[in-house]
Amino acid sequence: MKVPGKRPKAGLALALLVAWAACGHGVWAAAADETALRERLAELLPGMPVSTVAPSPLPGIYAVEMEDGSVLYADAEASHVIAGDMYVLTEAGPVNLAEVRRQERRRQLLADVDPSDMIVFAPKETKAVVSVFTDVDCGYCRKLHQERTELADYGIEVRYLAYPRAGTDSETYENMVSAWCATDRQRAITRLKQGERVPAKTCENPVAEQYRLGALVGVGGTPTLVTPSGELIPGYLPAAELAKRLGVL
Repeated sequence: MKVPGKRPKAGLALALLVAWAACGHGVWAAAADETALRERLAELLPGMPVSTVAPSPLPGIYAVEMEDGSVLYADAEASHVIAGDMYVLTEAGPVNLAEVRRQERRRQLLADVDPSDMIVFAPKETKAVVSVFTDVDCGYCRKLHQERTELADYGIEVRYLAYPRAGTDSETYENMVSAWCATDRQRAITRLKQGERVPAKTCENPVAEQYRLGALVGVGGTPTLVTPSGELIPGYLPAAELAKRLGVL
């Protein structure tokens, strides 16, 4: 994956923050394997649950993925932690290894979501798919929704996941539950995005689960778009620009 925008200087790409794991445990012996390193990190970094530990491209340095999706790097002795992204510098440009891993994580998380739990706007012929974490009261979410016909003309299937920014105890959450529980979910979410009201309904629904999923994916605001490859696109993009990003234009 190539980092978009201007090519950063090598010194900047390699400028990673190094911090001591200062917990008063002394110097550890070399970790025998990833399991031992995970256990030591759990003791050194309480309150920071570790998801996976795997060797990085640098000898003696391990990539440590936390349960919240963030990635750290640690030496085999668990005495130093690097907080920041690691890049491989290639002739084609720098490659962000941490972002590559984050993309894979997002891809796996979204692959586990049943499309029937989403509100899907599908074109006659699907050429590309994008998952969108949305809030019915978000201005730019509404703007994106207004372009659903144009997106369909490009062959883009939009799969909505619920992300009520105000949380699960908000009126927005209740409205989104009503949309997900409606007989015609497409019509219900469209009316809400037009500022209209819909009949209040409750049922077994995925709204709270999708809200939690958004945090794991890295949603910081709405709309947040995620491609099938796991690329995260924060914020609104006009239909034509999104079609270019998805390779259909």
